[in-house]
Amino acid sequence: MAHSHSHSHSHDHAHGSPSHGLGAAQHTAASTRALAWSLGLTAVILVAEGLGGWLSNSLALLADAGHVLTDAGALGLSLFVAWLARQPGSAAKTYGYLRWEILAALINGATLLVISVWIVIEAVIRFKRPEPVAGGIMLSVAALGFLINGVAVWLLHGVRDGSLNVRGAYLHVLGDMLASGGTVVAAVIIRYTGWLHADPIASLLTTVLIIAGAWTLVRESVDVLLEAAPPHIALDAVRERLESIPGVESIHDLHVWTVTSGMVAMSAHAICRNAGNHQEVLEQAHDRLLAMGIQHVTIQLECEAMPERELHLHP
Repeated sequence: MAHSHSHSHSHDHAHGSPSHGLGAAQHTAASTRALAWSLGLTAVILVAEGLGGWLSNSLALLADAGHVLTDAGALGLSLFVAWLARQPGSAAKTYGYLRWEILAALINGATLLVISVWIVIEAVIRFKRPEPVAGGIMLSVAALGFLINGVAVWLLHGVRDGSLNVRGAYLHVLGDMLASGGTVVAAVIIRYTGWLHADPIASLLTTVLIIAGAWTLVRESVDVLLEAAPPHIALDAVRERLESIPGVESIHDLHVWTVTSGMVAMSAHAICRNAGNHQEVLEQAHDRLLAMGIQHVTIQLECEAMPERELHLHP
């Protein structure tokens, strides 16, 4: 019997619509505007906290200013990547620049972890050798930072679910708001009680919250780059759904991975001995996988098994 190979490709490269009901294009435009406004607000906070930390000698403010500096870079990178991901692909880059979104998220998460280590080291030093802090200046600047960060968090909150890149920027700004809130509390304690340890304690508490979000972001980004199966899609469920199609004898070399946020791809080989049934099998496979959230499908249909030619493939 002659071998028959049928390939099915679904080339829908649009991102999945976010849960807030916006279309992909609307969500992209909204997230870009939110990133641009947040970058401007972050620049204001950076100047205020940098000067305020220097004048007040507050570690919490200086640490927050350092964090804000990385936020400005992260937001700038996220904004650039949001633009870059919309550029068309080429013969060499068939998926375009979609993966830059994941790289930006990884960079953002890793930077947050590095900054957290620096804050912890500085806090330990301050515990051993407390330094005087101007509580009034510290309180005023921290309160201003908290309010401005709150506006930035509000801007990004509604668009964060559609993209790992935007979620990374959101976590940066949220971490900043939390840091500013902790600094406000520490400033009040220092001003009215003189207890200087409140400054490094506020830094450490904020750092714990930052690390939790950053680690999740890094782990998810690495999973995407390693082309791991998305956590919400079980390979066994995909295999069962495909093998339940009439005419499909078995499935092998099955792979499911995330190309970028909201875009899941899948490839597989299927034994389907009746060549005349291939088109119907392909159509059913597309419909069933799309219902699982898999938009980009590639299936090789084989009339006979080819073990001698597929020794390198996954079972």
